Amino acid sequence: MIAPFAALDPDAPCYVHQVPSPIGDLLLTGSDDGLTGLYMLGAPGGRPPSTPPGARREPTAFATVAGQLRAYFAGERRDFDVPLSPQGSPFQLAVWSALTRIPYGTTTSYGAIARLLGKSPAASRAVGAANGQNPIAVIIPCHRVIGADGGLTGYGGGLDRKELLLRLEGAAAMAAQDATLW
Repeated sequence: MIAPFAALDPDAPCYVHQVPSPIGDLLLTGSDDGLTGLYMLGAPGGRPPSTPPGARREPTAFATVAGQLRAYFAGERRDFDVPLSPQGSPFQLAVWSALTRIPYGTTTSYGAIARLLGKSPAASRAVGAANGQNPIAVIIPCHRVIGADGGLTGYGGGLDRKELLLRLEGAAAMAAQDATLW
């Protein structure tokens, strides 16, 4: 598993819980090992996330993450410190790990992420695809990645939600910053 992520025990029980937020209801999935998903319900053109087989509703399993999300949306928290266990290819995990290092209130481009990973700028499309498959929205901050020209580009939760998250973080200037800064 790539840092900062925790390995997931495939035999561990799975839990789900739905929490309200200013960007709509969020579906949380996870186990005792960590959070495996944070999905924005009702995303435009999005498909509803599938609940893991055998998952049971367990609000108490997500008390910490729900509290941290409330504080984030209230402007009282900038970082999350819950264990994360996303599942993906080694390249996806590397991209998602890079996303966790983008500071609150800043943005970067897909090409900058590619360069950070030692890839050519041509890999920016692959970075964009991995970004789009991020299973833990908000906490793995894929919303902080914008076009090289500073414009908002695709976001699974919808561009209005992406803009709201960036404004919440004070990144309204929308200027892509070079990944070497972080």
